Amino acid sequence: MNKLLPSFLLLLLPGMSYASNTGQTLNLTSHGVGYASIAIFIIAYLFVMAEEFTHLRKSKPVILAAGIIWAMIGMVYVNHGMTHAAEQAVRHNLLEYSELMLFLLVAMTYINAMEERQVFGALRSWLIRKGFSFRQLFWLTGILAFFISPVADNLTTALLMCAVVMAVGGSNIRFVSLSCINIVVAANAGGAYSPFGDITTLMVWQKGMVDFWGFFALFIPSAINFLVPAVIMHFSIPDEKPTVKDEMVVMHRGAKRIILLFLLTIITAVSFHNFLHLPPVIGMLTGLSFLQLFGFFLRKTHNRQTAATPHNEGKADRMLGDVVPFDVFNKIARAEWDTLLFFYGVVLCVGGLGFLGYLSLASEVMYTQWGATPANIAIGLLSAIVDNIPVMFAVLTMQPDMSQGQWLLVTMTAGVGGSLLSIGSAAGVALMGQARGKYTFFSHLKWTPVIALGYAASIAAHMWINARMF
Repeated sequence: MNKLLPSFLLLLLPGMSYASNTGQTLNLTSHGVGYASIAIFIIAYLFVMAEEFTHLRKSKPVILAAGIIWAMIGMVYVNHGMTHAAEQAVRHNLLEYSELMLFLLVAMTYINAMEERQVFGALRSWLIRKGFSFRQLFWLTGILAFFISPVADNLTTALLMCAVVMAVGGSNIRFVSLSCINIVVAANAGGAYSPFGDITTLMVWQKGMVDFWGFFALFIPSAINFLVPAVIMHFSIPDEKPTVKDEMVVMHRGAKRIILLFLLTIITAVSFHNFLHLPPVIGMLTGLSFLQLFGFFLRKTHNRQTAATPHNEGKADRMLGDVVPFDVFNKIARAEWDTLLFFYGVVLCVGGLGFLGYLSLASEVMYTQWGATPANIAIGLLSAIVDNIPVMFAVLTMQPDMSQGQWLLVTMTAGVGGSLLSIGSAAGVALMGQARGKYTFFSHLKWTPVIALGYAASIAAHMWINARMF
């Protein structure tokens, strides 16, 4: 009975390439398991895209899809006596995921620690109290998004800048809508020229396709991607000053030192990779210990500092922050676990499709028949509809033979292509929720031709400025 189902599947669909238990893999692209895997992945991803309406967390369907896909693959391989081939493949995918997951977990922990210490709140308060005009705020939030997202991920950056926009011009729908579009474009563009700016750039760096400093060759093309639509949208921003509240937020004790520790952690990760030839995640986890030790110091000195601070001094009291001492594990618990688990599902699903043989077919069509440049431009357009994580993981799994310039091109297009639609990036989806009714799918779609102009200009700039890399 236990062999009935796999035998039935094999009888149903002929045309599969068989192999002996010699380390070879089976080509299942024309087999029922292959077709079923494609269908399951598409259905799961439709649920991901409908998350805003169904409120079903995006990690759930892809994790289920990953389990089903690999279970079907395992059945076929067991039936052919190749008991270890699928196991080795899935272990390889798990290793890739674990490295990226732990890296992201450390980065998220630092971002959460800075948020809890009111680093971002103080910046938001400063921007609101300065009394900038709508046009000045449009440019300031865009420029800050462009320069903060390479260090803090584009989602956190976009949410921070959107909070400023909503606090200052919440009743002015035109200003909020255009500023949110500008923030999404700027955050995605800023994340493209840094290994830490987006999950896709991190994947490319960890895979060794581009070295750490190589990404900064994309700075000018990324800036052009942000500036072209921003300049055009500028003239539609109301030329007036908003009425703002005098809000004062002070950073909590240890905030500046945590910022420095995060920068030291980044330096540690880069040094481990560049000089010791160790995975960057080892450096990041070492950097997490910096925060843990500093958190221990904050806890030990919390009561002493509280007792020494007169309670009638409002500003000093605010600097202490919560009455609960700093706990690094609370910051780890607040990490975007849905995103991390979604990433697991994507890596395993795409890895399964690659093991079935579909990515080899896609690579042959796109990178051999079309050519690298058209294929990489198409990758960017695809990322406006499908999340750029599975798209980039698929490209890295294909590993087409490309020059440094082409790897940078696909890194940039996968990052900034998501700006073409509001659903094309995590930043856009988050801002639709934060500025509900003011920044919508259709308000963004109205400006898609302008954003597409920036997309084309950034590609042209990269191919001209970095021509020696192609």
